[in-house]
Amino acid sequence: MSKILFVHYPKCGTCQKAAKWLRENDIEVESRNIVENNPTKEELSDWLKRSGLPIKKFFNTSGRVYKENNIKDLVQTSDDDSLLTLLATDGMLVKRPVVVSENNILIGFNEEEWTKALK
Repeated sequence: MSKILFVHYPKCGTCQKAAKWLRENDIEVESRNIVENNPTKEELSDWLKRSGLPIKKFFNTSGRVYKENNIKDLVQTSDDDSLLTLLATDGMLVKRPVVVSENNILIGFNEEEWTKALK
């Protein structure tokens, strides 16, 4: 099995809980700080296709950048390509953590979902 990519923001409480869960369940990951190494448009596009989720699920709707820039309106009116370009500009716009494995793309931390997908 290829290594699991764990894209997170170290100061995020939810990301810290997710990292703890990964350690407790002996799941080895390659960690990537979303602010220092934001996902590219190509990565985001791949993750979107593979996840089967609507693009709005990829946005960190509780984040300052999202709120201050009224991105909620853009998400309602823009096409996926434009939204992927926007997400690729700032890691703080992307909902986190993101887990990318061979078989799964997980957005946000849901222990039940992660248990089913990763164990």
